[in-house]
Amino acid sequence: MLRLNGRPVEGPAPFDLADRGLTLGDGLFETIALFGGRPALLGAHLDRLQAAAAEIRLPVDRAFCEAEVLTLAEQAGESDCVIRLTVTRGAGARGLALPEQATPTVIAASSPYPKGALNAPMRLATVSVRRNPASFASRAKTLSYLDSVLAFDEARRLGADDALMLNTDGRVASTAMANLFALVGDDLVTPPVSEGVLPGVVRGFLLQAAPGAGLSFVERPLDIETFDRADAVFATNSVRLVMPVTMVDGVRRGTPDAVARLAARVARELTGG
Repeated sequence: MLRLNGRPVEGPAPFDLADRGLTLGDGLFETIALFGGRPALLGAHLDRLQAAAAEIRLPVDRAFCEAEVLTLAEQAGESDCVIRLTVTRGAGARGLALPEQATPTVIAASSPYPKGALNAPMRLATVSVRRNPASFASRAKTLSYLDSVLAFDEARRLGADDALMLNTDGRVASTAMANLFALVGDDLVTPPVSEGVLPGVVRGFLLQAAPGAGLSFVERPLDIETFDRADAVFATNSVRLVMPVTMVDGVRRGTPDAVARLAARVARELTGG
């Protein structure tokens, strides 16, 4: 199902080819999972969208965006599905200058939840593409996603499920599509946003849930040595939730009971059981 600027679309969508989302990647998006027809962490997704939009002076109507998601959720009924909400700056003249009066384009699309994705384990391969901590695009869901696309493709060609991405300082940052956590003793260590990582919505939820699972949360730069000797590694995103990492660059990693319990708890709370 697809909606464009508040209207359902059947067949090809009418789209302005001067839209800055198309010509410049000037826009943002959010990916929201629906479990049993209920959007998981919708408020947190809209908070992140608003915060990023304010930083780049992109006018976003939060109430309108929320209504579009809820409309698709209602149409989904009790189904599990994934909604992508995209907001571009709209059409503009040629060049980089921001239009004085932007009219954003809002696209909301839903698709079936991918089979077997929930808490699915993953294998990682270190790739050559680096996260840039100084770049807005490293800490926001922008339409300029080519770094992640190329990193993911490189990892797949290496026989992995996703990429292990370092930042420009050589420290662990994220995967191409998820935040990373390392279990070091009883500490969950994850890189701060200043390391060039996305402030993930499930990442934020997990930071609140960790103490209840008997784990302490530590947000600090994660060097390769600490990552390699960690008791376990896992990744989080809004669709797959918690993904145990079972292999890094061909080396097998274990999944301690503490990680399995945490994954189950997050899945139970966000899917409604």
